[in-house]
Amino acid sequence: MTALVTGAGQRLGRELALHLARRGHDIAIHYNRSAAGAEAVAAEARALGVQAKIFSADLTDDDEVQGLVPAVLAAMGTLDLLVNSAAILEPDTIHTATRESWDRHMAINLRTPFVLMQEFARQAPPATDAEGQLQARALIVNIVDQRVEHPRADRLSYALSKSGLWSLSRLAAQALAPDIRVNAIGPGSVLKGVHQSAEEFADNRARTPLQHGADPSDIARGLDYFMSAPAVTGQLLFVDGGGHLVV
Repeated sequence: MTALVTGAGQRLGRELALHLARRGHDIAIHYNRSAAGAEAVAAEARALGVQAKIFSADLTDDDEVQGLVPAVLAAMGTLDLLVNSAAILEPDTIHTATRESWDRHMAINLRTPFVLMQEFARQAPPATDAEGQLQARALIVNIVDQRVEHPRADRLSYALSKSGLWSLSRLAAQALAPDIRVNAIGPGSVLKGVHQSAEEFADNRARTPLQHGADPSDIARGLDYFMSAPAVTGQLLFVDGGGHLVV
């Protein structure tokens, strides 16, 4: 299996890419500005005995996004798994949001996954062979957010883009069946945000029903579940210590 993971040069994308490499999957590592991080992920993945290549694309540039899957195919062959992990979170409100903040969130968090899903679908192998026997279905997993249940008004553009991605996941699950399964994972406070203090991060995790947020390895286990569940599509798995239950 070959997987494309966006935003795989750092943070959660990095952890998911390396987790897949440990499972023996070849990895296409997308990055924008974290070239050094992407190279380090690729080197670590190759040390595990898999093929790993890095691919640069600015996710606010339509041409670069459109060319990402074809570039991966040219270098690595057919893709079986797409993980849309790259995202931005820049706080804004209904009073402070600008066209720029709106466009950046929508481009990176929603339009990019949409375009990559289109390109992925064009090349995905059929779910059945020539004799009609079921093969492994191609899989798309979109990383959304626990807050799609209870969006925050101080993260307006982000909340709208992630809610849109969850809606897109459900629509695509219908449109791309039976050959491709589409699911989503809703992480909570997994890694400290760039706009967050260490105290805020710790407090968010402690206020979940389980009194502990998820770690990157927990998100990876959620990905494992979808990879091993051929009858599951159109589902959102919250991996957040129960945080989605808290308003």
